[in-house]
Amino acid sequence: MENTNPENNTDTELSLYEQIIRALKEVYDPEIPVNIFELGLIYEVNIDELNDVKIMMTLTSPACPAAQMIPGDVEEKVKGVPGVQSVQVEITFDPPWDKDMMSDEAKLELGFM
Repeated sequence: MENTNPENNTDTELSLYEQIIRALKEVYDPEIPVNIFELGLIYEVNIDELNDVKIMMTLTSPACPAAQMIPGDVEEKVKGVPGVQSVQVEITFDPPWDKDMMSDEAKLELGFM
């Protein structure tokens, strides 16, 4: 039987995209006990044929105190994924983030459900 839960697979069984998502789930806003992926801060993950990765993301607000730290953490974690050649992180506030972008898991963790 095939294991359809990427969280239980070894890195060699995961696609590059799945490994990148796993790496993104290791990045946290220091003020919020939920990873940035579950918070809905990652808008796009694009991988080209050379395994160069472009990530479009946002922050909870333009005045986020961790605005300098989080994109650097994203770049570092994704660069650590075997096979990734380069990482470019772009911040956007269009559309602006709101709590409806969070996963149900994040909403539950933060008491919104």
